[in-house]
Amino acid sequence: MSDCKSYLPASPIGMFDSGVGGISVLREAVRLLPNERFVFYGDTKNAPYGTKPREEVLALSRQVVRELLGRGVKAIVIACNTATSAAAAALRAEYADLPIVAMEPALKPASLLHRDGVVLSLATPGTIAGEKYAHLYSLYGEGVISVPCPGLMEFVERGQLSGPELTAYFQNLFAPYRDKHVEAVVLGCTHYSFLKKSIAAFYPGVPLLDGNEGTVRQLRRRLEALNLLAPPDAKGGVELLSSGGKAPVERMKALLNAEL
Repeated sequence: MSDCKSYLPASPIGMFDSGVGGISVLREAVRLLPNERFVFYGDTKNAPYGTKPREEVLALSRQVVRELLGRGVKAIVIACNTATSAAAAALRAEYADLPIVAMEPALKPASLLHRDGVVLSLATPGTIAGEKYAHLYSLYGEGVISVPCPGLMEFVERGQLSGPELTAYFQNLFAPYRDKHVEAVVLGCTHYSFLKKSIAAFYPGVPLLDGNEGTVRQLRRRLEALNLLAPPDAKGGVELLSSGGKAPVERMKALLNAEL
């Protein structure tokens, strides 16, 4: 076990996303780490990240991390696949003593389900174009069809988790794969976890895989290795912040407490 001298176990954990989608990761974090305090930052003013150039996403991620460090966090969770692809490596190099845990699309667990059909990997164009996704695909991409989903995260940002407009989006998105035997669907954006019911209507009984729980378990391992887990008698809590004002914070609260 090693000690991280710069940070304290009682300090909060910082978590950020381009918008409200990372709340799906926060939900898992609150469930698995109930004694921890979390500061979640949704960069809603600059959402979406998934259609922005890599350098712009990196600059925005750096800005958010500085904001969270100013609030005394002991670790950072990048709850956004696009920001992971664009910024995780650079941020880890710049903050070598700071535990930084990042998302990745669940291609590895999906590969275990692949037999004779296909796996649909849904993600933003930025995630699919990134080096991290390309590396994962080289390892676990057999039978995987990468499906870019421009505009999908905006449904969640607007609070549209169902309805005819969303159904029409999915009808168009899935039309090329109607004749395919789909064995699993990878939800490669944290926003998409809130759309599981709508996706399941097209693929009933098919596993829908996200990386949320695995990310939080990795966070716990990192904190434990650095003696930074909150004491077992500590009282957990959540602080929600947004670059876009009060309305996105209210949507975050609703998603945090929603029944999915």
